[in-house]
Amino acid sequence: GFGGDQSSATQAEFSEKFSDIDYVGDGQVYHMLDIYLPKEKKDKYPVVVHIYGSAWGSNSSKGAADINTICAALLNAGYAVVTPNHRAIADAKWPAQVNDIKAVIRFIRGNAAKYKFDTSFIATSGFSSGGHLSAVTALSNGVKVAKQGKAEYDIEGNLGAYTKESSYVNAFCDWSGPTELLQMECGNAMVFGGKGNTPEEQMIGLPKEGNEDNFILLSASGFLDKNDVPGYIFHGDADFVVASCVSQFLYDSMQKVGVESYIVREPQGGHGMGMYSEENLKKMTDFLDAQRKKAKK
Repeated sequence: GFGGDQSSATQAEFSEKFSDIDYVGDGQVYHMLDIYLPKEKKDKYPVVVHIYGSAWGSNSSKGAADINTICAALLNAGYAVVTPNHRAIADAKWPAQVNDIKAVIRFIRGNAAKYKFDTSFIATSGFSSGGHLSAVTALSNGVKVAKQGKAEYDIEGNLGAYTKESSYVNAFCDWSGPTELLQMECGNAMVFGGKGNTPEEQMIGLPKEGNEDNFILLSASGFLDKNDVPGYIFHGDADFVVASCVSQFLYDSMQKVGVESYIVREPQGGHGMGMYSEENLKKMTDFLDAQRKKAKK
């Protein structure tokens, strides 16, 4: 399914966990997050926000956000991990979903001392629709209102008590994400919901046909420019939920404008299944470590 394979032989190890923290202040389940701190205790930790997959359909899946795979590897590498809920299709139309993740980033900066966050390095990560939100959040750094033809969206939003803080992130990872909504039929993946009623069309409230500008601003590449932060993309070529050519399009687009980017196309990898090898998880953490060193210069 959209959530991928959550099973794992490993169990995430952490020194502290803070559960159900309201990052907006409205008491809603979709605005709760969890925080995990690494087992090795330090004064402060770089941060990765990891976002669950659900075809943007769940507002309360933070507890199933690849905790024992991606998050476990991040914790072992010394990163604090924040797993947020966000509004789902049934709760609000786009750009509510990315507004929520931007609010999470601002919350992290506003609460750095309380939770031992080292805000000199904050990255996003996500699986499936979470990978989409991870990439859009990072590539839209500094964008308040996005415009494309007749389409216009407030990408930043004004949620929470920390609106004066920055939502800037230093890098992103994207696992099997539907990042390019006008490329979803590039391969032989399934079409969910049928034409005109796909999850992305439900989220934006419009059919793709005739509203291409809107879907460009729902896509990660819609925010690309040469000054964007680096990204590492992981996708399985046997993924029949989101075709790997979607990720290839984003990678090629990043390469074209000269943004540092990497891609792993796992030949036998499915939608989450067969993706979380030690090798791939190490590529992720090595990439983040390298970006963190650059951020400190």
